[in-house]
Amino acid sequence: MPVTVTRTTVTTTMSSSSGLGSPTIVGSPRVLTQPLGLLRLLQLVSTCVAFSLVASVGAWTGPMGNWSMFTWCFCFSVTLIILIVELGGLQVRFPLSWRNFPITYACYAALFCLSSSIIYPTTYVQFLSHGRSRDHAIAATAFSCIACLAYATEVAWTRARPGEITGYMATVPGLLKVLETFVACVIFAFISDPALYQNQSALEWCVAVYSICFILAAVAILLNLGDCTNVLPISFPTFLSGLALISVLAYATALVLWPLYQFDQKHGGQPRRHMDPGCSRSHVHYVCFWDRRLAVAILTGINLLAYLADLVYSARLVFVRV
Repeated sequence: MPVTVTRTTVTTTMSSSSGLGSPTIVGSPRVLTQPLGLLRLLQLVSTCVAFSLVASVGAWTGPMGNWSMFTWCFCFSVTLIILIVELGGLQVRFPLSWRNFPITYACYAALFCLSSSIIYPTTYVQFLSHGRSRDHAIAATAFSCIACLAYATEVAWTRARPGEITGYMATVPGLLKVLETFVACVIFAFISDPALYQNQSALEWCVAVYSICFILAAVAILLNLGDCTNVLPISFPTFLSGLALISVLAYATALVLWPLYQFDQKHGGQPRRHMDPGCSRSHVHYVCFWDRRLAVAILTGINLLAYLADLVYSARLVFVRV
C-alpha cells in the first residue's frame, strides 16, 4: 500500500527524490556519482575490506567471529545487488517493493554492523594475542564502524520527511519495526538455552511475548516489502495500530515479570552476579546465565520504548490509496 507522509498522512507511490534534494538517476553509471551512490560504494568497500582482513588471517573462529563474518559478507552482497539493480535500472523487475527495500535493508545493515563492531572486539579481539591476526582484527573492526556509519547515514538521508512521497518503511514507525525485530532476535540469542525460562510459567509467558510480537512485526515488514498489504482481512492502518498497542501491553508485562523472576530471591532469582557460579570464569565464547538475564531485561525495556514510540507515531499517520 503506497504512502505520502505529512504530519498525519501517509500514501505510497514511487518517489522521484533520493532524499537529498536531487532527482534519482536510474539505469546509468551516473548513479555512482550521486551522493547516495557514493555512500553505497563506501558501504561496499568498507564491508569488503572488513571481511577480507579477517579472512586473510582466519580470525573468525567461534560463534562471535562467525556472526561478524556473516554480517560483513551479507551486507557486502546485498549492497552489491542494490548497486547492480540501480545501475541497470532494474527496479521495476525487482521482486520486492523498491520504495521499501533499500531503506529497510540499510536500517538492518546499520544494526548488524553496529552489533559486529561491538561484539567482535569485546568478545573475540581482546582474547587474541598480539600479532598480525590481532592487527587485522582491529582494522576490520574499524572498517565495520565505518560501514555502520555509512548505512546509518543512508537511513538518515532517505527516511520520510513531512510532505514527501515515500514507502511506509521509510517512516518512523517503519524504521521502528526494523529495530523491534532486530532487538527481538538479539533477545532470542540470549535465551537460546531453555534452562533460563523452563519450569516458570511467568518466564515462559515472557518468551511467548517476545516470539508473538516479533512475528507480528515481521509480518508487517514483509507485507510492505511484498506490496501486499491489501491481503489482510482488516485495513493495514488498523493492523498496525492494533499491533503496536498489543505489543506495548505485552512487553509491559514482560518488563515486570522477567526481572522479578530472574533477580528476586523470593521467586527463585539471583540478585547478585557472584551468585551464578558460571560467571566466575571468563571465556571467549561463553556468556554466563546472569549476564544473559540482565541483557534480556535491558533489551526488553528498549523494545518497550520502541513499541511505545511506534504507537505514538502510528497515530499521526493516515494511509490513503493512490
